[in-house]
Amino acid sequence: MKTNKIIAMLAATTLGVSVFTGCGASTDNNSSVNNTTSENKISVVTTIFPEYDWVREIVGDNDNVEITMLLDNGVDLHNYQPTAEDIMKIATCDVFVYVGGESDEWVEDALSEATNKDMQVVNLLESLGESVKEEEVVEGMMAEEEEAEAEEGEEEEVEYDEHVWLSLKNAQVLVDAIEQAIATVDADNADTYAANASAYIDELAALDEKYQATIDEASVKTVLFGDRFPFRYLVDDYGLDYYAAFVGCSAETEASFETVTFLAGKVDEFNLNTVFTIENSDQKIAKTIIENTAAKDAQILTLDSLQSTTMDDVNAGVTYLSVMEGNLDILSQGLN
Repeated sequence: MKTNKIIAMLAATTLGVSVFTGCGASTDNNSSVNNTTSENKISVVTTIFPEYDWVREIVGDNDNVEITMLLDNGVDLHNYQPTAEDIMKIATCDVFVYVGGESDEWVEDALSEATNKDMQVVNLLESLGESVKEEEVVEGMMAEEEEAEAEEGEEEEVEYDEHVWLSLKNAQVLVDAIEQAIATVDADNADTYAANASAYIDELAALDEKYQATIDEASVKTVLFGDRFPFRYLVDDYGLDYYAAFVGCSAETEASFETVTFLAGKVDEFNLNTVFTIENSDQKIAKTIIENTAAKDAQILTLDSLQSTTMDDVNAGVTYLSVMEGNLDILSQGLN
């Protein structure tokens, strides 16, 4: 189990704790710098790209803050296995930001070994409180094996949809929570952080309004995914209906005949011109759905769920806002 692996790594890293200081053991493909130059810096460790980019916007040009993104090589949140070095970065940092869903079950063990007892921890799901949504299986969607068993009478633990960053409304709340955590450990620059966060939240709000206006004018109010569906928060924000092959956190890769047939029928029923996928999809399911429609001429468009952004992407200029703006352009094509 993942938790047992974490415990083993914690034991190993404890033996070598004197080797590390701060959050700064550096690699060529993340934002950390050498320990000898970062010893006195404020260290912020994030798990995924949206958190990392939000911190960059809050911090601005403050060179005294070192930001680390753990999932910097394109690995999916659901498949991430922290290394011993990752755990040590968390244990010694000043601010740690993580999603807090089922994929982050390893975090509790990592935080239990924290050497910085004044660390500020931001759990995205906890920050959002009651606005966090339970993962849902909609009509036509393939249920996970444990969900199918629960339908037969076994009690199932509630699972929450982790993909909270795909809501621009959520992003505004989360940026504020992260700003407060950073300001707590660096009070001297609190006013600057607050101003940066406020300006960035205004940008998020403006894009949110643009999404709403675009969708209000769209001729279609339904999206259909031949893929996993991590966009629940986004479609709920703007009143879109959806159908999909799998839930957002599904490990399934093969859709059943019943699922394909159902989704193809929905393409026909709503006269949809698009079947959506997420980034890095092989599009096989989407193509099969289209082949089973009456017209067989729907296009495939890809929305970026921000789960595979790499440090190379960051260095090339990719930002949270640029991806969400791109998603709006794609969504507009698919809804008209």
